Formats: sequence, C-alpha cells, structure tokens
Amino acid sequence: MTGTDQEAGRKPGDGPLLLGVRHHGPGSARAVRAALEAARPGAVLIEGPPEADALLPLAADEDMRPPVALLAHAVDEPGRSVFWPLAEFSPEWVALRWALEHGVPARFIDLPAAHTLAWDAPGSARPGTGPEEGDPGPEAGTTGETGPGEGEREPGAGSGVRSDPLAALARAAGHDDPERWWEDVVEHRGAGEGDALAPFTALEEAMGALRETEEDGGRDRDLVREAYMRLQVRAAQRESEAGVAVVCGAWHVPALRRRATVAADRALLKGLPRTKVDMTWVPWTHRRLSRAGGYGAGIDSPGWYGHLFRAPDRPVERWLTKVAGLLREEDRAVSPAHVIEAVRLAETLAVMRGRPLPGLGETTDAVRAVMCEGSDVPLALVHDRLVVGDVLGEVPAGAPAVPLQRDLARIQRRLRLRPEARERELELDLRKETDAGRSRLLHRLRLLGIGWGEPVGSRGATGTFRETWRLRWEPELSVRIAEAGAWGTTVLAAATAKAEADALTARRLAEVTALAERCLPAGLPDALPTVMRVLTDRAALDTDVGHLAQALPALVRALRYGDVRGTDTGALATVAAGLAERVFVGLPAACAALDADAAGEMRRHVDAVHGAVGLLGDDPATGHGDLRPRWRAVLRTLSARDTVAGVVRGRAVRLLLDDGALAAQEAARLMALVLSPGTPPADAAAWIEGFVGGGSGGGMLLVHDEQLLALVDAWLTGVPADAFTDVLPLLRRTFSAYEPGVRRTLGELVRRGPEGRGAVTAAGSAVPGFGAGSDTARADAVLPVVRLLLGPDTKDDDLVEVDA
Repeated sequence: MTGTDQEAGRKPGDGPLLLGVRHHGPGSARAVRAALEAARPGAVLIEGPPEADALLPLAADEDMRPPVALLAHAVDEPGRSVFWPLAEFSPEWVALRWALEHGVPARFIDLPAAHTLAWDAPGSARPGTGPEEGDPGPEAGTTGETGPGEGEREPGAGSGVRSDPLAALARAAGHDDPERWWEDVVEHRGAGEGDALAPFTALEEAMGALRETEEDGGRDRDLVREAYMRLQVRAAQRESEAGVAVVCGAWHVPALRRRATVAADRALLKGLPRTKVDMTWVPWTHRRLSRAGGYGAGIDSPGWYGHLFRAPDRPVERWLTKVAGLLREEDRAVSPAHVIEAVRLAETLAVMRGRPLPGLGETTDAVRAVMCEGSDVPLALVHDRLVVGDVLGEVPAGAPAVPLQRDLARIQRRLRLRPEARERELELDLRKETDAGRSRLLHRLRLLGIGWGEPVGSRGATGTFRETWRLRWEPELSVRIAEAGAWGTTVLAAATAKAEADALTARRLAEVTALAERCLPAGLPDALPTVMRVLTDRAALDTDVGHLAQALPALVRALRYGDVRGTDTGALATVAAGLAERVFVGLPAACAALDADAAGEMRRHVDAVHGAVGLLGDDPATGHGDLRPRWRAVLRTLSARDTVAGVVRGRAVRLLLDDGALAAQEAARLMALVLSPGTPPADAAAWIEGFVGGGSGGGMLLVHDEQLLALVDAWLTGVPADAFTDVLPLLRRTFSAYEPGVRRTLGELVRRGPEGRGAVTAAGSAVPGFGAGSDTARADAVLPVVRLLLGPDTKDDDLVEVDA
C-alpha cells in the first residue's frame, strides 16, 4: 500500500473514489481538492457530457476565466440547448483544473448530450416509459444536476427529497434554513482538517438514507444517467491502475456505489433517442448562478461563495472591507472604524446564534446596523453588487464557435463595445462614426432576436442624432447567436436575410412598415428592396383604413432616421404619401356608426396619423406636396358630420384648434352645439372626452379658456339626473387623466362659479390669479431653463415665442 493510499484511508482494489459534492459549493470544492491531493488518482471522472472531452484542454488556457459554461445545442435546432455552468468554486471545475495541472487524464461520464437533447425534444419519449419526465434544469432548455439541496424543481421529481435533498438533511438536523445549515457543516469547515475523505463518507451515508425514502428508487432519467455513469466508471477502472476518482452530485453516489450487472445497465440505455449536437464553452455570470436569476440548481449568494473560496484567511474581515469599499464608492460615509465595529457585531451574533463562524446572515445584519444605519436601500446595492455580483466569465478565442459568433466578436473589438454582465446605459451620438457603427450593430442584433441592448428614452437632446441603449450581456445570448447563425455567417448578412424573410412572411401591413422602420437604423440597404416591394404590394391590397392608419406612423418615423443616417428614403417617402392619401379618402366613412370601443381605437388612429402628417410635412421626396392642408380638410369633415362618433369629432376639433386652423370662438361654437339639450348626454360626454381627454393637455386648455370651461360646467349641471349615471364613467375617465394640480385649479374655478370666475373682457379685466395679458418679463425668465433642456447648441432662433 502506497503512502498516499494510507493517508487517504484507501486500499488498491477498493473501488472508485466517489466524491459526492454540492454543485457550486466552495466547501465541496476545497474538500475535493484536498481529497485529490491525498489520493492522487490515476484518472478523474466528472459529471458532465462526454461530448465535451475534446474541450477540456481549453480549461487550462490563461484566457479561460470562470464562470463559464459548457453549451450543447442540437445542430438542426440550435434553440434546443443545454448548459453546464461552472464557477471557480464549483467542485467540478476544481477537479478538472487539478487533473490538468497534474497531467492526470480527465473526462466527463454523464449521459451524452445527444441523448439529453433528444429526450427533451417535443413529443419524444424513451421506449417503454410514459410521457417524458423532463429534466429542464435552471435555464430555458438547460440542465443543471442537483447535489444536496440545490432546489431544482423538475417534472416527475416524485417526492420533495429529490427536489431538495439539502432541505431534507437540514430538517433532519433540526434546522429550518438549509443554506445556513450547509454553511455551518461544510462551508465553514477548513480544507484538510483530519481525514480528507471524512466529509464525503458522511455525505454518502446521508444520501443513501435519503434515497431509501424515494419511491421506486428515483426518477426514470436518474436511473438511466446512473447506469451510463456506472459503465463509464468500470471502463476507466480497467484502464487505470492507479485508481479513479469520480466527482458527481452527492445524490448519485449511492447509486454508483451499488453493484449492478453490465447487462442490466446496458438494458436501461437501449433504445434511447439521440440527435446530433455541437458543443463549446461560453461565458457565464454570477447572476445566472443564482436562484434569483432563474437557475433552479443555483445558489443564493454566488458572490459570497466566491469570496469564501478565494479568501486565504479572515474571510469576515475581508468581506466587510469589500462592503465598505463599495459603499464609499457610492459616497456613503464609511470609515475603518465602521469595519471594525461591524466585524465585532458579526462575531457576537454568530456566538449568540450558536454558529461556528459568522455567515452571510450575520455579516448582512452587521452591515445593515453599522454601515447602513438600519436602511435596506444601501443594503440592496450590497446584495446586488457583492452577494450576487456581476462577474462575467471569459473563454479563449480558440473555443469552437459558429461563424456568426466570431464575426460579432470581431465587430465588438473594432467598436470597443465590450460585453458586460452589469446593466449599463450607453449614450450614442450618431454623427460620430464609432457611435453610428454601434447603433447599427445593436439594431441588427435586435432584428436577429439577440437582445443584448434595448433602446430607451434619451435624457439629453431629443433629436434623431442621439440614441440611448440599456445593455446587459446574458449567457443565453450565446444560444440566440447559434440560432441566428442559420441566417448567415456575418451579422450584416444574417440580419439582411432575416429581414427579407420576415417581410415575406408578415401577415399585416403594420408588421411590414415596422420592419421597414427597423431596417433603416440597422443599415440594411440590401434588404430594403424586398421590404419595399412587399410593403407596396400589401399597401395596394389592404383596404382597411385602420390598418393603413396604424402602418403610417412607423413609415414616417423611418424617414426621420434616414435623414440623420444619410439613407436614401425616397421610396419610403412615396409609399408613406400614398398611404396618407388613402387614409384621407377612407377615414370619414370608416369613422361612422362605431361602437364605443371601435370609436376609441379610431380616435387613437386619428392621433397617430396627425402626428405622422406633421412629421411628413411638405417633404419634396413624397411627390405629393404639402399634405397638411388636405389633412386639415379631413379633420373639418370629421368634426362636422353627425354620423361620426362623438369622441372622434371632439378630437378632430381639438387637433384643428391646436394647429391654429380653427379659431377659439369657432371651437366654442361647435362645443356649444354638441352640449345643447338636443344632444344625448352620452354623445356629449364622448365629444368632451375626445376634445379635452386622453392626456392631450385638455385640462390646461379648460384652465386658461374660461369660455370652454363655462360651456362644460353649464352642460354638466344641466344633465338630467336619470342620465347622469350614464355619463359619469366617461367624465371620470376624462378628468382623472389630468395632473393633480390641474384638477385642483379646475375645482377652484368651478367652486367660484361664473360670477367669481368672471371673464376676460374687451377692457382687459381678469379673474383673480390670471393676468390681463402676457407677462413677457416672466416668460423671458424661463428661457435659460429651456436652453438647458434643449441642449447647449440651442440658438435663440430655435425658441418659438408663443403668443398667449
């Protein structure tokens, strides 16, 4: 017997060294390293997909920085995928690195991904079994096998013991918090204390007792996987004279220890479905290792566990120093004295709670009391940045990747747009070449369904030359990239092909116009001819005015992007003008005889067309001249027809009034006609909703135009009691949209009554609180603020003087 065998307490021929672990547990990782150092096996077998054996040498590359994950996806359907995440404190990663560093053969022994993905395919089931007992794991289409207590909830899991064995062990020990119990018995245990194999022996006994409580010996898939692993262990033992070590989830250890015949194991594997798969390494994040990130086999605090694994000594002191540094970066007054006091408090709490060392609970309570002054607001920042963390792993450039992934990486380097796990905002000035390139890239990725960034409202200037994006790189984007690789080998080619295909398969005209709007900022000139051809054909065949009105705004917005990006949008302008003309012709008839819901939708269409025509203006590229006069004629037609829904008629009058195409006296006359006793109260209320409702500034209009307010007041007080309950919901909806200050002002004006309010007369007298004319000095005082809002380049000519 060798010295190492004596130290490990093993004899040659005793069988494999089974190291049952908790996935992503730093205590298990330290124990695995100590056990491997003591036993010095001739081969290391790790729970994982055997197809990844060819990728194992990359784990030793200096550019490989965990957290990372093995990604397997079906070749014919890349969206069907599986992840195996690994952090630096994952026992499997520690075992793999130990083997590479010591020149010991290492390989994966779990059920091949070819079977896993085929098993999970819709409609597939293993012969002789019922419906598939899915093992979906933490992420969409991923698998993450559970060790003790890894909280995985899976279909077909049977009793709760398998779904959360850590909780079962904690309950058996009299603890109601599985994480805290695990910290006390494993994470706070130093590596190499006593027998290096003692923790694995104890855990194996516990798992054996738990498995005896499982009905039928566990789930169907577990039995198949364990049969495959036993076959692989036997094969490795025949090849290695120095013995083998197996690192796997502790749940599987009793099954691997159990003696079963080769014939029985092969019978379980007979007839398994399979599919062709590709595998690679991809970056992962701490956030995706956490249960809060949706990882069913994850942990609550990957950042804390990473700290416990890396800290050479005094983990509590080092952790609280990190916390203090973070809070100081956020301009909170935290001194070394705070750190000292927090350490004392955490240690005191650990003693009072009967814990061997302060855990995350004690340090969190100490931080809240000492550094955060009892507030949970800064504590939430500590949890997000440190307890969970935004660490994003890296993989070597030599890792297998689809051509699209390599092209994207090249563009990211050229544009200096590095993927980051932390959410951040990116301001782009499209007049700069680099920013314009970044914008095109992000728009192309969105079109491909790769949601690295989402556009958000800009807090600066509102011109079309600025964009703001919210970026965050998520690991599953690697799957989206693999899926998008079917469209092309470069980002530009893939986005072009996807746009063309989407145009041909679009069912509604609005979908095509929205696609045209997305193609322009994405810079896809080769896709535009196809999109425009489909758009022209659909526009010519579609006779629904609502569809045309819904499609027009997106088309006009696309023209605005073309202005700043230098794109030729002549064809778009022609189609937009043609759509507008068809809307003008068909809108009056489409607004007649509508019920309340249809009238409300048509009112929104009228608003959208009004905004689009205002943007289109007299663009010479349309070839139709200035469209605004014709649109105003349509609005006058709508406002005068009794067959048009009241909410649409009221809205048409309001739009004409706002554009200066209708005098205030004429608007008052039209309102007086509608609010006359001959109009049904419900119709009158709908007209009022269209005129002053919908967040269109109607409240301020009533505040400053006492004639209109008096008309509404007089009509409302004259509504018969039996009709008042019918119009009340409409009025409540209209006036509840106003700002609180506007509602208070209107209430005060109504309370005063006609005599108290008075009216602005020809002589210039005014009611209290309102001046007889414009106060130009007060108006000039706001100009500096307006310039600040519009941007530093604003000139006096850009400011429009409004005549009150």
